[in-house]
Amino acid sequence: MANITIQNVHKAFGEVVVLEDFSAEFRDGEFVTLLGPSGCGKTTMLRMIAGFEKPTRGTIKIGDRVVTSPDTFVPPERRDIGMVFQSYAVWPHMTVYENVAYPLRIKRIDRDTIQQKVEAVLEIVHLAQYAKRIPSQLSGGQQQRVALARALVAEPQLLLLDEPLSNLDAKLRDSMRFEIKEIQKALGITVVFVTHDQIEAMTMSDRVVVIYKGIIQQVGKPSEIYRFPANQFVADFVGKINFLHAMIDGTKLLINGTDQSLAYRGPLSGSVVVGIRPENIRFDSKSNDLTGTLLSQFYLGDVNDCRIDIGGQVIRVIAEPSTFETHKEGDVVKLRVEEFTTFMDDSFDDHQKIIT
Repeated sequence: MANITIQNVHKAFGEVVVLEDFSAEFRDGEFVTLLGPSGCGKTTMLRMIAGFEKPTRGTIKIGDRVVTSPDTFVPPERRDIGMVFQSYAVWPHMTVYENVAYPLRIKRIDRDTIQQKVEAVLEIVHLAQYAKRIPSQLSGGQQQRVALARALVAEPQLLLLDEPLSNLDAKLRDSMRFEIKEIQKALGITVVFVTHDQIEAMTMSDRVVVIYKGIIQQVGKPSEIYRFPANQFVADFVGKINFLHAMIDGTKLLINGTDQSLAYRGPLSGSVVVGIRPENIRFDSKSNDLTGTLLSQFYLGDVNDCRIDIGGQVIRVIAEPSTFETHKEGDVVKLRVEEFTTFMDDSFDDHQKIIT
């Protein structure tokens, strides 16, 4: 069992608080991503799970075993984990085979078993044909797979990934996302993945933990995080979004500074912030939702990226590419809003804690 239980973990470096009362449970065989901006504490949390950092207080369990508590500390080499770092950290003077075999050799495993395990894991990461090459003869993506194979060869119950794709170019990142996810599914191991890239989090995760300034803001499936953000920070950090200030008047949202409104059925009242994803707005000549003037449009091949003035506020609309041919800048256009989120209209509190 490689479920992870984190209870009231707090981490401070002197007077600087990095993580505040972090509590979460990651299930066996689950791919969990810690997502947040630089400096939010996500890598520190990963390092505490690994045993490279000690929390100021709190408890961490891997399976049924307490690995960190006020009275217990299990060193990294005894936690049965594999870890892949941002920098790959492959040995430049060793071949691919030797790099992958290294963790088994320091455990004094016999030569035949090492060969069997290394050959098996190189097949999994599609590097069997490169076993005799040294890292300088490999691409960035291949070196990353070497690091992944080295982490997997000892068959750990838990794999920790610290922004392993950030040094790759865009196309390699895209392919490696799917390769890592497929390997994880095939092996059935628990993965904790750290990134600031919301696309990586959305495409690879079973669940996402969004962190801001050391505090968990929301935990959920990628679709839940995206469609039902717990607060404005989550909505803004994960994906693109328009924020409009509005006032609820019965069954209408009156958008501030305009004569526009949207139909509303919900529990909030008074002043609110409306969050609308750009792809949830459609050009629709029959709609009565919003009307505006097309200020600019950018043809990107797969979408038409537009800016529209709705009478004092400018919103972004990501429309079908065909609309680039049918609308011109300066046109008055009607828009249909397919989905939106409302938040209470108060400034976001850096220290508020929202866990769903």
